[in-house]
Amino acid sequence: MRILAFVAGIACLFIVLLDAFQTIILPRRATGRFRLTRIFYIATWRPWAFVTRRLGNPRKRETVFSFYGPLSLILLLVVWASVMLLGFGLLYFGLGSPFVDAAHQAGFRSDLYVSGTTIFTLGLGDVTPQNPWARALVILEAGTGLGFLAVVMGYFPVLYSAFSRREVSISLLDARAGSPPTAAELLRRHSYQGAEQQLSVLLTEWERWSAELLESHISYPQLCYFRSQHSNQSWLAALTAILDTSALMVAGIRGYEARQAQLTFAMARHAMVDLSQILSQRPLTEVPDRLPAERYEKLYELLSESGVKVCRDGQSIERLREMRVLYEGYAEALSRFLHMSLPPWIADRTSKDNWLTVAKVRARTDAANPPTSDQGTAAKDALGTVPTLVDHPHDF
Repeated sequence: MRILAFVAGIACLFIVLLDAFQTIILPRRATGRFRLTRIFYIATWRPWAFVTRRLGNPRKRETVFSFYGPLSLILLLVVWASVMLLGFGLLYFGLGSPFVDAAHQAGFRSDLYVSGTTIFTLGLGDVTPQNPWARALVILEAGTGLGFLAVVMGYFPVLYSAFSRREVSISLLDARAGSPPTAAELLRRHSYQGAEQQLSVLLTEWERWSAELLESHISYPQLCYFRSQHSNQSWLAALTAILDTSALMVAGIRGYEARQAQLTFAMARHAMVDLSQILSQRPLTEVPDRLPAERYEKLYELLSESGVKVCRDGQSIERLREMRVLYEGYAEALSRFLHMSLPPWIADRTSKDNWLTVAKVRARTDAANPPTSDQGTAAKDALGTVPTLVDHPHDF
């Protein structure tokens, strides 16, 4: 019995320390289907999502979803500490409970008590070890608890730093593509003369953002559960909107340099596929069509009115469908698993937009201070395409 307890204690410590090492320290994807962290998130996320989906108020529902990411980190640390405490307690029990307990006869309760006071470095001293092996094990446990605390203290700043970098770019996309971001709005707001270079720079930035998202979220998959500040924004919606835009530029837009769009599409799709695999989500094949033929015609008309040159060779919609097949199944799987809405190709409703207000103020400024003829032509081209389709208000 005591031999089995000793072996079980070693197994508990091995499982926890290996899992913590892979989760916190190892800068690559953790492997293993029976990892403690993986089991923890499988056991907690689906019940949390099941209960949260039944909240009637969308704002409260999104708020409760946002609690899960940070709260799961705390609960995971509690699980790790509890299993380590149990592991050392089993080791003490396997050694024959070698303690002097003034309160009662030494046994498994005393072993757990010593383990708890030692791993949290309390050092009360009311239960004392009686042989060299027990003393050595107490010292080892105290060092393990202190090291575990130090690693955890460095764990949270890394996570929140990666989260902050992710959210900055998502917030910047608001004024460039609407909220939620859409491919139609992103291209419309970059349809003025000379916007090709600005759009290429934007896609270059999002290629890098996708690479950073991939690296940080593979190392720390817990970040996938962290929600954005606004309920109509998310990392998944932003990534999907960039993929939509890049696919449309490659398959059906003329007048823009498509090389950067190809590079951004490749990197963003890589991030989408790998994060789906990290969360064990297979791509869905039977999904609603996000861009049926009639919506594609509306998208074509909308972009044409804004001055964007859309290909109309009879095969453009098929080429776009080929591009969409490469990522939409993964995006839909992540959307259903994380309960994050995917953005439409075209914004479905209109409301007051701060970007539009600023653009109109600038137009009045230019009208009151007419530039030279060359500058006037450029300004007219830039401001003459202020979109009438605007984005949603933020919902905090």
